[in-house]
Amino acid sequence: MLLDVFDKRRSVRKYSDKTVEREKIIACLEAARLAPSACNSQPWRFIVMDEPSVRERACVAALRGIVGINAFLRDAPVIIAILSRRKIYLDILGKYFRKTDYCLTDIGIAGEHLCLQAAHLGLGTCWVGWFNGRELKKALGLGKLVKIEYLITIGYPADAGSPADRKKLNEIASWNKDGFK
Repeated sequence: MLLDVFDKRRSVRKYSDKTVEREKIIACLEAARLAPSACNSQPWRFIVMDEPSVRERACVAALRGIVGINAFLRDAPVIIAILSRRKIYLDILGKYFRKTDYCLTDIGIAGEHLCLQAAHLGLGTCWVGWFNGRELKKALGLGKLVKIEYLITIGYPADAGSPADRKKLNEIASWNKDGFK
């Protein structure tokens, strides 16, 4: 059942040394590719870093000047950078009229599709939003029209981990009325 995959999905920060099969990475990227986006803009791009030398160079740049909270990046077998392509007119209009960044919403949907597919395949993932984007962008040789929005680590979890503590449904949802103060 799909809810079982949702229940398995957690943020993993400790990975085993086992290599992640390229076919599984491709399946995760395929899940992300199939994600919906505003006006089918598909604003995402992905850079897969699974070679140790590339990951090390990326980690040195990404962690430069950043508190060690995300040092676990260095031990992840795979790091995927999710990039946005800016200057998409819908995104510009959405920011102006609705104060909504549709590009980030779309990237969030694609990224979570990727993470859910990984969970389905027995892999662990972790979203990383706190990193030195300017230095990482330089290290990867990226142009001006793209921005690295997030990093997602992927690998086989070192341990089973414990279930995430989630609020009860009645704490987050109400029916046909505003039940929140």
